[in-house]
Amino acid sequence: MTFEGIKEQTEQSIMHTYGRFPVALVCGHGAKAVDSEGKEYIDFTSGIGVNSLGYCDEIWVKAVTEQAAKLQHTSNLYYSPVQGRLAEMLCKRTGFSRVFFANSGAEANECAVKLARKYGTDTYGENHNHIVTLKNSFHGRTVTTLAATGQEGFHQYFTPFTPGFSYADPEMGSIREAVNGDTCAIMMEMIQGEGGVVPLDPGFVNELSAFCRERDILLLVDEVQTGIGRTGELFCYQNYGIHPDVVTSAKGLGGGLPIGACLCSERLKDVLGPGTHGSTFGGNPVACAGALAVLDRVAQEGFLEEVRRKGEYLKKKLSVMEEIESVRGIGLMLGAKLKKGTAKEAAQKCAENGLLVLTAKELLRFLPPLTIDYPEIDAGLYILSKTIQ
Repeated sequence: MTFEGIKEQTEQSIMHTYGRFPVALVCGHGAKAVDSEGKEYIDFTSGIGVNSLGYCDEIWVKAVTEQAAKLQHTSNLYYSPVQGRLAEMLCKRTGFSRVFFANSGAEANECAVKLARKYGTDTYGENHNHIVTLKNSFHGRTVTTLAATGQEGFHQYFTPFTPGFSYADPEMGSIREAVNGDTCAIMMEMIQGEGGVVPLDPGFVNELSAFCRERDILLLVDEVQTGIGRTGELFCYQNYGIHPDVVTSAKGLGGGLPIGACLCSERLKDVLGPGTHGSTFGGNPVACAGALAVLDRVAQEGFLEEVRRKGEYLKKKLSVMEEIESVRGIGLMLGAKLKKGTAKEAAQKCAENGLLVLTAKELLRFLPPLTIDYPEIDAGLYILSKTIQ
């Protein structure tokens, strides 16, 4: 089918909830994608951080196809060996004690909210359910995770939102003002991705961690976009030298299949019991097989170090482009502010020229596959440079 045919079919049958680029991707390998007209693209987006090993990695494909041929799904009324292996691997590599598997980042964050509120009410009484999140944050598109999101632009149309959230600036004075006697948790992203690729200040993060420990306020870290090697550590909080009570993950964990995970510390491992939470598709065997392949690759000697090196290389190359005002981020999660023109216009022109990039507010955002090689980085940067000139 031609691109125009695909576009017409899509617009006639799918809700218009996405502002799409005029591209229909049909296949890919590594950091390269091909559209319906046969045009090739360098992909600096990895499906918004999902294709952590790039398109159609051979080992990943083998893992998911072999599992699909054995057992594509079983409900959580029964034990699943592949789900158990994935949970054990995540816990061993992070120091957390238990995992709940969901289907997306928003669902993983919903689990974190429920876990925190049940801990708070079980421990301190029924009103101990207040959660503080940071201004400029983004935690998902369900009614509850929209309520947790600290951006007014998302608080439209769908009222009433889930109550019990307050928003603070990423500095301790504002945190202290937002916290009250019923605060059970503080939730944050280490890098505010949708908020404009804004890394949190390490001093603030460490002071906040100590503040939470002193007051038995749970620290929830949303690593839906930053987790699974994206910043050169398995999880971004490890760059900051803290260990939260709860961390959520999704996107890059499945390598292309929908999966979410909510990991909790030892003292929280039994807070949610049978009947308090659940998911029909959470921990699906095929998705778990893909996640195991991703974690195996990320655990290989030198892999994360190479992610850090590639991130520094990309950051340095972006920083010397005359048309770029500033670059921020960690590892292979970077944002670049242009001196003139809009990020949206630049992203559209990049797509026309064979490079796929993202935007985040006024910035161009780059989330290439963790496996991207240097020639692919250089090819993408060449297109970017010519485009923004």
